[in-house]
Amino acid sequence: MRIWAKIWKENHLLKDTVIENTDPSLTRTKKVFAAVEEVCSAFDLSKPIWLESNIESFKKYSKTKFTQDSFMEPVEFDFLELHVIEED
Repeated sequence: MRIWAKIWKENHLLKDTVIENTDPSLTRTKKVFAAVEEVCSAFDLSKPIWLESNIESFKKYSKTKFTQDSFMEPVEFDFLELHVIEED
């Protein structure tokens, strides 16, 4: 699985990275959560809270956006976007 993480502010891409997880013993959900942890570590962010809208969007489109509402601390961007670009 490969997940593309992007930080956006005012329609400009500030940062991006691709996280790859090839561990066959992990479920899709565990791979996604591991990717979120890796992204947050790389971007020096606290882990976002998965709101119902995030879960539904991710299930339906394999993509979601975390806005300020998903973070406990203030963030200096409009949203963090996660997008699955390759499935196992």
